[in-house]
Amino acid sequence: MESSVENVGHYDTDNGHCTTANGSCGSSTCGHGQHALRRAPWYGQHALRRAPWPLHLETGHAGCFQEQHRAKLCCSADREPLEVKCTDVVQAYIKRIEEINPLVNAVVKARFDAALQEAHHVDKLLSEGHGDEDSLQEKFPFLGVPFTVKEAFALHGMPNTSGLVSRRNLISTSDALVVSRLKQAGAIPLGVTNCSELCMWYESSNNVYGRTNNPYDLQRIVGGSSGGEGCVLGAACSVIGVGSDIGGSIRMPAFFNGVFGHKPTTGVVPNDGQFPNALGVRTEFLCTGPMCRYAEDLKPMLRVMAGPGVRKLKLDEKVSLEKVKFYCMEHDGGSVFVSPVDREILQAQRKVVEHLETQCGVQVQHITIHKMKYAFQIWSAMMSSRDSDGQEAQLFTDLLGDHGKPVWPLWELMKWFLGMSLHTIPAIALALTEKLMKLNPGGNAKLVSMGHSLRTEMMNLLGTDGILLYPSHPIVAPKHYSPLGMPFNFAYTGVFNVLGLPVTQCPLGLSSEGLPLGIQVVAGLHNDHLTLAMARYLEKAFGGWVCPGKS
Repeated sequence: MESSVENVGHYDTDNGHCTTANGSCGSSTCGHGQHALRRAPWYGQHALRRAPWPLHLETGHAGCFQEQHRAKLCCSADREPLEVKCTDVVQAYIKRIEEINPLVNAVVKARFDAALQEAHHVDKLLSEGHGDEDSLQEKFPFLGVPFTVKEAFALHGMPNTSGLVSRRNLISTSDALVVSRLKQAGAIPLGVTNCSELCMWYESSNNVYGRTNNPYDLQRIVGGSSGGEGCVLGAACSVIGVGSDIGGSIRMPAFFNGVFGHKPTTGVVPNDGQFPNALGVRTEFLCTGPMCRYAEDLKPMLRVMAGPGVRKLKLDEKVSLEKVKFYCMEHDGGSVFVSPVDREILQAQRKVVEHLETQCGVQVQHITIHKMKYAFQIWSAMMSSRDSDGQEAQLFTDLLGDHGKPVWPLWELMKWFLGMSLHTIPAIALALTEKLMKLNPGGNAKLVSMGHSLRTEMMNLLGTDGILLYPSHPIVAPKHYSPLGMPFNFAYTGVFNVLGLPVTQCPLGLSSEGLPLGIQVVAGLHNDHLTLAMARYLEKAFGGWVCPGKS
């Protein structure tokens, strides 16, 4: 690994500090294990509790929040607890972002002053004793918890460009619905994070904010399009985050940055308030969902973000993994458009299978679904198809023009070679690909039919009690710009968008190069509770998020 975030190091269990080659990082936002700071500003089952970092105050160790009025850091059984206010927690994250963001360029616009004011209001609410702990927990399940938002979502007072130069002066005057729900639940937004241009590429780089770097190796990508969000979480600069996913835009960044990301069942979480939003058939494929470092946060986040839509799910249903039917696919069958799956990714998946069979006593069935070999073609055809009312999908060239004149891809490509284009080469290439797809309507129709058949096959396989284990991506986080040479690798995630199934990306430690490994956990429609339960199990079994720089 050539370079990583220097201020994110390994955890020294002897002194409770994070260290690097330069000594103690001095950061209060890099967290680990049993001494980790529980995230909620007051104790509650569904509040975010586990440590995002060891908080370096007087004691040098951190523990769990216990009191309803002010958080207490219980350092260990033989140490006195240390009171921590919400303002302390928010300030610690602000300091972390200020230390790390110059290296990774993930937070593109911050609202630190407003966040501190909101944290002060939380402290005041708790100190004045407005309601008991149970009532506060029910009303504000994320009271005082810092979070970040993908810049494609509207956050009042923040830009909402989606990396499009023509929108660089646009400031949101309202909140996206999921952002509003999290704020109403007590969460405090710290700022907005980078994405790819118009959220349609898997490297988060654009001509408004530039490129975001992976905290595990600054020479590598963070994924896209929710790449800035994956980065701030992986670098311990945020607690929870809001992402969106139409081809793997939550799951690829979660994989590359070693965190959890959940693409819910289609239609459960509203997509209102993001740009670009989906029209036509794409409304069935775009999903808004939670991203976080700790698996226990996925379910409470999903509850809040879904609102009334959560009634479509069975989140309160207890899951016994011993009774789940497990299936495993190690690759897509050998598509010529996609890279072969890395050896270490395969090894990590095989370890999961071995663990399930030895520890849970289940039989994991290895299967081959032949249509998965055509995942990229199926995704592309279904993304360009008409909806049930005959409405055509919105053209990417229209989106690039942002309600103005559509962009001409060939002309834009010529301008790019002359250094005159306002658009990135992946966006121009996508516009060209869209034009080419229109030249073969008969072939597209066959692929759409194959997609519908694949959906039926997958739903029959998984039913209400099945889980499929599948690679999150064929390779670990690649070097910057190299996705241009392997543009279709997103098919490993994108296929599940057009199938509408719930999928959770789960981290599985680091590769020999110190880069995150992971796996996708897939379930049948509206069985998100299965993938979320499996995420918590895998976190316990394999350690979950690993701090960048940890040996």
